[in-house]
Amino acid sequence: MSKGLVVLAYSGGLDTSCILLWLKEQGYDVIAFLANIGQDEDFDAAQKKAEKLGAKKVFIEDLRSEFVQEFIWPAVQANAVYEDRYLLGTSIARPCIARRQVQIARQERAQYVSHGATGKGNDQVRFELTCYALYPQIIAPWRIPEFYSRFRGRKDLMEYAENHAPSDLYQMTKNPEDSPSEPDVLEIDFAKGVPVRVTHVKEGTSKDTPLELFCYLNEIGGKHGVGRIDIVENRFIGMKSRGIYETPGGTVLLHAHLDIETFTMDREVRKIKQSLGIKFSELIYNGFWYSPECEFVRHCIDKSQENVEGRVQLSVFKGQVYILGRESPKSLYNEELVSMDVQGDYDPCDASGFIKINAVRLREHNRLQGATQKKL
Repeated sequence: MSKGLVVLAYSGGLDTSCILLWLKEQGYDVIAFLANIGQDEDFDAAQKKAEKLGAKKVFIEDLRSEFVQEFIWPAVQANAVYEDRYLLGTSIARPCIARRQVQIARQERAQYVSHGATGKGNDQVRFELTCYALYPQIIAPWRIPEFYSRFRGRKDLMEYAENHAPSDLYQMTKNPEDSPSEPDVLEIDFAKGVPVRVTHVKEGTSKDTPLELFCYLNEIGGKHGVGRIDIVENRFIGMKSRGIYETPGGTVLLHAHLDIETFTMDREVRKIKQSLGIKFSELIYNGFWYSPECEFVRHCIDKSQENVEGRVQLSVFKGQVYILGRESPKSLYNEELVSMDVQGDYDPCDASGFIKINAVRLREHNRLQGATQKKL
């Protein structure tokens, strides 16, 4: 008698293969679900492996287009960066994968969903907060003593990963030292804060569908070694961990979007939007994509992007992105107003009162400090 049907988020790797076998051993029927979000994977081999291990069904789902449009584009609009460096590539993939996992579970009338995330990491939170928001029953083997006591070999793998960083660890990006000696110059067009076209200036080629555009930026950025980071980050559960990531296309877009946004967005709106971007990054990292607060923040950020429109020209070269110029019909840059040669409708005398008003607070602060020092 089966204990029930489980949809397992399956990668084809060591962990989820062991989990698939263990779930069957415990009396569950297992459906393996493998998401294609753009990773370099032999999906046919993974399917055959899952079937050989005893999966009742195997679903291989191409989620790349929805991943780009529904998850990556909002992150681009937000300039989403966790702790000033991490572009959240892994984090933002989880709600996309988990959403489809839940859809398959409903379609197949499964009683449970399961994943291979460990009991110390962030992914367990990201998968499960999404699943609990959309589907109530979860099996997390790495938090079940009968499982993790049996598979202690994982500890050796973790120790090896923490103590070694081989030069071929990066899969998408070249070492900047080995990258081309000539830059690639690109033009990226934005509408409402979202990239709508990328053009290679020298070659004259363009990409304008979201998936093609993002894949092309990954290709160009990867060729020049853009987007590599080696960091220590703060996990949501309270420990620090080392993370090594590569996000070539995302890094190119971050630089371009920051530039066109500053060019077209009101200063005070941008200050508020910056704080929302930080909050949005934390929500993504901590697994709260399907929360009311994240929905609210996404809506506010989307509203802020209404006038973020125009073209940015940039150079990608030796691990770096260099902004070369920008243009926009919604530009707030007034060359005549800022010019030292043309006065325009700005009266420099007005600055005197502006400076004095702002100095009141500083004078009072220093008066108080001076009085305090005299008493001492």
